[in-house]
Amino acid sequence: MLLSAVGVVTALFGLIAVAVFSPILSLRTVVVDGTNRIDPAEIQAAVEIYTGTPLALLDFDAITEELSVFPLIRSYVTEIVPPDTLLVHVVEREPIGSVQVDGVFRLVDPAGITIQESAENIEGVPVISVGGADTSSPAFAAVTEVLLSLPADVGGQVVSATATTKDDVSFVLSGVGQRVVWGSASDSARKAALLARLISLTDAGRAGEFDVSAPSNGIFRPS
Repeated sequence: MLLSAVGVVTALFGLIAVAVFSPILSLRTVVVDGTNRIDPAEIQAAVEIYTGTPLALLDFDAITEELSVFPLIRSYVTEIVPPDTLLVHVVEREPIGSVQVDGVFRLVDPAGITIQESAENIEGVPVISVGGADTSSPAFAAVTEVLLSLPADVGGQVVSATATTKDDVSFVLSGVGQRVVWGSASDSARKAALLARLISLTDAGRAGEFDVSAPSNGIFRPS
């Protein structure tokens, strides 16, 4: 009886070993999704060096190291699809604006990571100026927090944003260049709602300045 049980266990482990090491369950196909700025073929090539490795024995630490050379990858998730496929779901870094350094415009994400560089102003994102400080400064963090708090329709109008400290954020809207005095990033949700209300009540063609630095008492000052 004991020998019979041992035999069953041995056979079971044998079957598991065959399944794990079988070439049928080895990596043959890498599928990448979620990319926009990154060429998915480059990610595939980086992972395909493990082609032929049994899926159960893939070294995901090594794959992480291979993908670390892509600065535009913010995060990713892998998914094994038997019998031979590995899916790589990529989340790319999203730009928040551009900063000018030594005459070069750097498209950056909210963490200050450079996504791309250009000799020309990058359209579609605001130019961020933080008084000569870098993207690790409190001023930059405050600007990004404010920009992220804006409704999409308002955020899409921002052409430039500035701050010299974390408490004096301001930005300029497209059109006639209406300026917004924001102050610190605190109470940004209330300030964003107040700004949207003021914009709806103000002629878009009227130059001036919105001041929402006191979220309970916003004002528009014509110029």
